[in-house]
Amino acid sequence: MIITYTQEDGTVEQLSTDDLSALEAAAVEEAMDDVPWRLIEGRLQAQDPTAMRAIVWAFRRRAQPELKFTEVDIPGWRRRLKARITRDEIEDALSNIMTEALSKNEDSMIDAVTPHLRKLAEDPADVDRCLDDLGKGHLTRRAKDSGD
Repeated sequence: MIITYTQEDGTVEQLSTDDLSALEAAAVEEAMDDVPWRLIEGRLQAQDPTAMRAIVWAFRRRAQPELKFTEVDIPGWRRRLKARITRDEIEDALSNIMTEALSKNEDSMIDAVTPHLRKLAEDPADVDRCLDDLGKGHLTRRAKDSGD
């Protein structure tokens, strides 16, 4: 996941959870009262301010090792923090959905999730590219034809 943090001066900082070390990820889990990482990822997708703030905190600790999680605040977080999924995460999600959809011989599951993936995607066009790569490009065209 990519957390974008718009600074006071308007510059945008991108923080990727892929760049966290295992110890940093464990520190985030601990700071959030021992929430497992998979649940933190879900909270990031839901734009949870505590989860996004925890990621910012983990990166800030690299320069300020004594920084406490409780000391990190981001005024105006709704407009300054966003969590977005990467193309790899889109591919993983679509591959998992495809496996289930193929076993049931239906595309409706993919149709149902693609608007959500587009909303979360760092680059919404990655969803269409991933659908094309999975041989489901017709779903992209159907969405475009219906005015989506």
